[in-house]
Amino acid sequence: VLYKESVGTGTPTPITPEMERVKRNQEICSSVLYKENIGKATPTPVTPEMERVKRNQEIISSVLYKENVGKVTPTPITPEMERAKRNQEIISSVLYKENLGRATPTPITPEMERVRRNQEHISSVVYKEGLGKATPTPVTPEMERVKRNQEHISSVLYKEHLAKGTPTPMTPEMERAKRNQENISSVLYSDSFRKQVQGKAAYVLDTPEMRRVRETQKHISTVKYHEDFEKSKGSFTPVVTDPITERVKKNMQDFSDISYRGIQRRVVEMERKRVDQDQENLTG
Repeated sequence: VLYKESVGTGTPTPITPEMERVKRNQEICSSVLYKENIGKATPTPVTPEMERVKRNQEIISSVLYKENVGKVTPTPITPEMERAKRNQEIISSVLYKENLGRATPTPITPEMERVRRNQEHISSVVYKEGLGKATPTPVTPEMERVKRNQEHISSVLYKEHLAKGTPTPMTPEMERAKRNQENISSVLYSDSFRKQVQGKAAYVLDTPEMRRVRETQKHISTVKYHEDFEKSKGSFTPVVTDPITERVKKNMQDFSDISYRGIQRRVVEMERKRVDQDQENLTG
């Protein structure tokens, strides 16, 4: 208080860049001198009580920090901010991977598999709940072409990454198991077919349109049949003549001649008898 009373009125001077530089240099020098004056310390172990106090202090500091934060003005996220954010995430991911050391692999137990599957199901459910309403877009030919090209590229890349396999010989036991599996599949398919399809008729509505189509089909079939008949009328089908056919043909001709001549003789005899009887009637 006495010091301040003896101080008179001063003339304020503007802070120049030179004064700023001197001030920063003075702060750096003070920091260096402070560190030089620090002697050697004795390390103390971190006890659970010290850990608890440290966590409480961090929580209190976080609460006080949030209380001292005033109201802010929200700014829209621009494409440039999005790009900078993505670049920062990529850089952070690269730096994180560079700082990783060697890890010890642990075996995956059935319990870990079960927890992992449950977590995937929960994540899927939460993801679907957070989805909003989407606007469907039509699938254009260009999108179809790009999709097919992507599938071809994926197939090619997949085949390129395949390693060489070791061929295994097909043993008789494997052949037998394969045939048995085919027989079992055939039996199951036949049983399913008999139970579901066989013996059941397919009912189709007899609409006027179907009747008209059926009548038209009948007319077309009739016209086609007559057209084919007219084309084939008067024509013959050539047959190759072999010795067996010749022998059968000759035998049939002999039988026909014998039958014909026998009938002819009877006709001649009956005609002669009739003439003789007529003459006897005239003379008698």
